[in-house]
Amino acid sequence: MRKAFVRLLTSTALALSSAVGLGGGPAVADPWTPAATDIVGVGGHSSAALLNRLSQDYNAFLAGNGDTTSPRLYSWDAVGSSPIVPKSGAAAIARPLGAEAGLRALLNTTSATVDFARVERSPRAYPEDTSANNFVALAKDAVSWAAKGSGHAPTNLTSAQLKGIYECSVTNWRQIDPALPDATIKPRLPFVGSSVRAHFLRSVNQGTDLVPGACVVSRTDQIEDQGTDPWLDDDDVVLPYSVGHYAGQVYRGHASGADAAGPMTIRSINGIAPVDPALGRVSLAFAATTYGRVVNNVVRRTDWDAGDAHAAALKAIFGTQGWICTNAAGAAAVADYGFVPLPKNACGSISRA
Repeated sequence: MRKAFVRLLTSTALALSSAVGLGGGPAVADPWTPAATDIVGVGGHSSAALLNRLSQDYNAFLAGNGDTTSPRLYSWDAVGSSPIVPKSGAAAIARPLGAEAGLRALLNTTSATVDFARVERSPRAYPEDTSANNFVALAKDAVSWAAKGSGHAPTNLTSAQLKGIYECSVTNWRQIDPALPDATIKPRLPFVGSSVRAHFLRSVNQGTDLVPGACVVSRTDQIEDQGTDPWLDDDDVVLPYSVGHYAGQVYRGHASGADAAGPMTIRSINGIAPVDPALGRVSLAFAATTYGRVVNNVVRRTDWDAGDAHAAALKAIFGTQGWICTNAAGAAAVADYGFVPLPKNACGSISRA
């Protein structure tokens, strides 16, 4: 009885916090310790704020229907203190810093610890992308590049120019345009294991992973889609940036603390603007290029196909007939955080390596 009462109080609190989120406030970050039966995720930074919002809204939906027993949805941020205890009864694990670390956490644990990983890319021929994993589609995003608003970078670069910059064959702005300042370009990348990094390097190299040149400096910590870092406050720095996350920060008012664009502004590639300013989300034209990507939540195939209560809970949230894909609040949250909602039957669809 006490457990049910505490759960009801938690649901009520989530309902209230969701109402704040609908008014444009930031979503709640790390959860309290979820119950052992709850659906809990870790992983990438680009979709972390969106999953926080979806968690609030889904849990409020259950509470609003008087449902005190169905598993709730929770998501741990990519950035924060470590280690974490993902859910009640689980052993502590190192906080997964990014999509690939989240995917490894999923592979190395069971549903007693982690149920899904936020992975903002499609499956590839990577060791972690085995047929044992279901990539469940959530939204459409894209990755472009950003630079300091008052700096030396132009408003547009071509794929070939970006490739040259990150291979270090293009090192001065005057190689791009003689009218630009005579200054050394400073290409930056987020940490190895960042989905933004991986997708950008593959996109500029026409589908093959580009090996960065010696002039490129990479982070060794979890900085990704965070333009506030002093490391980026330079007139000549360029770096890849999630378009959806940027739109959520800048156009939708979801910046919070270090999770903000700061002085960085996102730029066009091949003459195509990455953000639709009227809608405050990823431009459909840009999302249709090779820089577009599908944001997924990855679950274990055995969990999804088990036919038990846990499988039913996963599908009730993420599946084609689940809450995110069928409830208007799900699509509204996706758009409100700068991403493009997927059409019917694409949302919740499964892909594998």
